[in-house]
Amino acid sequence: MSKFTLKERFEKALKGEALDIVPVCSVTQTGTVELMEITGAYWPQANYNAEKMAALALAGYEVAGFENVRCPFDTTVLAETLGCTVDEGSIDIQPYVTDFPCKKKKDIRDIAVPDSLLESRRTSVVLDAVEILSEKVGETVPVVAGVVGPAGLASMLAGMKNYLIWFVTNPEVVEELMGILTEACIEYANGLLERGASSITLIDSEAGPDIISPQMFETSVFPLYRRFCRKVKDLKILHMCGDATAVLDPLADAGFDGISIEEKVGVSFAKGITGNRICLIGNVSPSDTLLTKGPEAVRIEATACLEDGIDILAPGCGLAPHTPLENIKALIRARDSYFSQ
Repeated sequence: MSKFTLKERFEKALKGEALDIVPVCSVTQTGTVELMEITGAYWPQANYNAEKMAALALAGYEVAGFENVRCPFDTTVLAETLGCTVDEGSIDIQPYVTDFPCKKKKDIRDIAVPDSLLESRRTSVVLDAVEILSEKVGETVPVVAGVVGPAGLASMLAGMKNYLIWFVTNPEVVEELMGILTEACIEYANGLLERGASSITLIDSEAGPDIISPQMFETSVFPLYRRFCRKVKDLKILHMCGDATAVLDPLADAGFDGISIEEKVGVSFAKGITGNRICLIGNVSPSDTLLTKGPEAVRIEATACLEDGIDILAPGCGLAPHTPLENIKALIRARDSYFSQ
């Protein structure tokens, strides 16, 4: 029997402290159709109702076996609150942006953090869900809450085409927008922590080298991350999709406690870059392995992650809705088998 609770083990992993075994968590989205069928908490309702959101998130721990709970399941919460039009999606399609407020550079002048940010239709649901989860399991199980970062939000509010063009032609425009959005991220993250979240995952793939150059990242985004990390006092994780290798070195000094990496990033190579400066989380492929292969393939890939020195074993990104439950459970079995040898 472990001498640590799941929450203690998770926190120690993020702080780089000695552990008995590596935690198995998901710091990205955990909703799957099978878990929806078991709980009766289906999308899209589970994205807009706190009780259903909490029930589906709790199933990621109680049924699937992740050693944490994680909500929300989609990335449009702040985007809708700040002016985007959002389609609610369906049982296997997450909400997505259909229209955005910053069609021209001058529209950025109209973007501001509303006084009621934490009382909006979307943020209030997530805050209530986090409080429910904290009351149910938060003493012993980590509650992880996701927040889209400033680059991701900028790409939603301006549209991806404008975001990319303006970054090249008028970077000061994107920087102005991201500066406003960073303040929204900070207020929302602190609100989630106050309601009982153990950790925040900042999801910001649009700041990665698959989207903008490493130089753009260091000039325009890195200072915003430093500000976020200074003003959000508790545990913080950054998740970046794609091959983040080129920005791992500065990321390790931004102030985050952990980096969640996709399978495109080699764990041992990443460890060579980051050393002991930050906790590495990942990076079993959610699409190539967890979704489409079987438990044995999951075991092989998870074991490779552990052998390469991963600090928290996790899917490399959010789970696809049709990910088989048995494949998620195989992550736990792989970890247990690895540490029983």
